[in-house]
Amino acid sequence: MASGSAKDNFGAPWEGIIRDVKGRLQCYKQDWIGALCSGIRILGPTMFIFLASALPVIAFGVQLGRETDGRLSIVETLASTAICGTIHSIFGGQPLLILGVAEPTVIMYTFLYNFSKEREGLGAELFLAWAGWVCVWTAFLLFLLAIFNACTIITRFTRVAGELFGMLIAILFIQEAIKGVLSEFKIPKAENQTLEKYQFQWLYTNGLLAIIFSFGLLYTTQKSRRARSWHYGTGWLRGFVADYGVPLMVVFWTALSFSLPSKVPNGVPRRLYCPLPSGYASLYHWTVVKDMGKVSPPYIFAAFLPAIMIAGLYFFDHSVASQMAQQKEFNLKNPSAYHYDILLLGFLTLLCGLIGLPPSNGVLPQSPMHTKSLAVLKGQLIRKKMVKSARECIKQQASNTEIYGKMQAVFLEMDVSPPHILEAKELEDLKLAVMKSERDNDEDKFDPEKHIDAYLPVRVNEQRVSNLLQSLLVGSFIFGMPVIMWIPTSVLWGYFAYMAIDSLPGNQFWERILLLFITRRRRYKILEGDHASFVETVPFKSIAAFTLFQFMYLVICFGITWIPVAGILFPLPFFLLVSIRQRILPKLFHPQHLQELDASEYEEIAGAPLHNCSLSFQERELSECGSEESGEEYFDAEILDEMTTHRGELKLRTVSFNEDRHFQVYPENALRV
Repeated sequence: MASGSAKDNFGAPWEGIIRDVKGRLQCYKQDWIGALCSGIRILGPTMFIFLASALPVIAFGVQLGRETDGRLSIVETLASTAICGTIHSIFGGQPLLILGVAEPTVIMYTFLYNFSKEREGLGAELFLAWAGWVCVWTAFLLFLLAIFNACTIITRFTRVAGELFGMLIAILFIQEAIKGVLSEFKIPKAENQTLEKYQFQWLYTNGLLAIIFSFGLLYTTQKSRRARSWHYGTGWLRGFVADYGVPLMVVFWTALSFSLPSKVPNGVPRRLYCPLPSGYASLYHWTVVKDMGKVSPPYIFAAFLPAIMIAGLYFFDHSVASQMAQQKEFNLKNPSAYHYDILLLGFLTLLCGLIGLPPSNGVLPQSPMHTKSLAVLKGQLIRKKMVKSARECIKQQASNTEIYGKMQAVFLEMDVSPPHILEAKELEDLKLAVMKSERDNDEDKFDPEKHIDAYLPVRVNEQRVSNLLQSLLVGSFIFGMPVIMWIPTSVLWGYFAYMAIDSLPGNQFWERILLLFITRRRRYKILEGDHASFVETVPFKSIAAFTLFQFMYLVICFGITWIPVAGILFPLPFFLLVSIRQRILPKLFHPQHLQELDASEYEEIAGAPLHNCSLSFQERELSECGSEESGEEYFDAEILDEMTTHRGELKLRTVSFNEDRHFQVYPENALRV
């Protein structure tokens, strides 16, 4: 995975950074020109990823405000995301990587605040100054990791660690949502209890409205998220709802909250509160470096311990997000820059610490979502020109060989790649389809409008403009704070629940937990739909044992987060998991089974066909062949949605091992259940 090489040794210091810089400088100019070639179309992916980034950042700002008693707020999370994103989009190695304030940062800053406010030498007043020293140490450690090429070991953090971490974050999201809804029934701290809105009947009303709004947002966002699979509506409408449904639902439920009767007192339902950018609390952060000198030396050196945890978290989170943004299935042409990006992350962490902002790092699933949206854009541009050239050839009654030659020339012209890469071989399937229609004497004439989508290789419009623009748009939200404060807090609790539930599909740990609750005689139902490959290749006992091991490990990690001071060590079990995976698990599980359960890629097998028992074998063949020409309307975004998990990971889908599985799926004794 390391840039330019897959070797496991670390190499000489600075070697990885120098290689990354040289590789990216060669394509830096093209990173800007590539966006200009797209014209106004680049605004589509920009708006998509902007909305996908802004909402979580606002939610984390609310959470930070609650946990730090207002020392940090939405203003700081938006500012950090905008500043770090802008710098990375211009100077970063991988421009497809999206940066933002993430849940691990919120967790660590919560522990830092709880620690500092109880210490006589720090207190809540010096919390940001001490956090600044933590960021200084964190930046120092990130510099060392980058200089000594530590990214060569990131592949040792396998699926078992990534999915455990994802499940822990999902549980913490659910925990925050539940705590938030319950708090709607209580009077906030330091509030005047004699106010009308805090009388019992209105407090109870506020709580009931919170349940309605939070569950309403959760339900409607889940429905809109799956809009591409709807059976009604045009492809464009389904795609629009799927891409922008979540922010639209936030707007809808916010607007609905203003439809209450006029007799309801002001403050029911409760709405977001945060200081304005021009207020003292917000302006103080920019000068927090002056207070860093007030922190006593013992606490400065004590900041090294949480810095180790944060540096490890950022190194893991940032590298995995970058890896997911440039999966090999995306066919990216420009080189990676893992070492250099970690070095830049160190500078960004240092900058955020000195100006009193929570640092930003690479985030999931926004990073692979960004790449996927640009893949759709690039595919649309290539498709449009290739179809146009093919149409012109057909009008001139050109042969199929000439038609293919013209489309190939257009593809090679638009696909800017290093000279040693031969893209023509990727069009081999398209060539066979065109030539086949010529051999069949026009019985199945090649129609570029209908048939070209299935044969176009995935291409991504690799550029920096969309990342730059979305970062600037996130920053502009700071000046829209009066509008953001219209959002009911209960809508945000529903959004936390949505983020948790939406992260579960595609997490094989979660899928195996569900598998444990399926009775033995009903497990054949799993094979009817698309399912993970381990379901067919690993015995159920091994699946159950591996899942129980992960579950117990998850309980330990979650339990650590509840320890008041030592909770800051919660990343430590994930670092230890690397050694456990390499040294202990191979002794407990068969190597082949362990490789399937902890595969580096998401491998999926297509479901068994549902044959009609009344059809003969010949009729089945005719039925299956006819289904290919059903003329069903597909769009590239819809196809990419089916190919990726909610985490942004591309699936490797295959057909099952043999057709005889039909009898394995429908055993005679199972049909009687």
